[in-house]
Amino acid sequence: MSGVKILAIVLITAGILGLVYGGFSYTKETREAKVGPVELLVKDKHRVNVPVWAGVAAIVVGGVLLVFPGRKS
Repeated sequence: MSGVKILAIVLITAGILGLVYGGFSYTKETREAKVGPVELLVKDKHRVNVPVWAGVAAIVVGGVLLVFPGRKS
């Protein structure tokens, strides 16, 4: 399987997941203060929304790459 087909499948899968879930979240842990043996950690939860147009565009580009894989040498 060529690299272009793998990229196309990844784009299509990412586009579908972006449309189904609408985004993803992650937790970022930061050290706010350290005074002697006492340490204050803060966990911030962030959410990244994936726009609908980006999911659709990824699916379309992946489909185009599958149909027209490029030139053969």
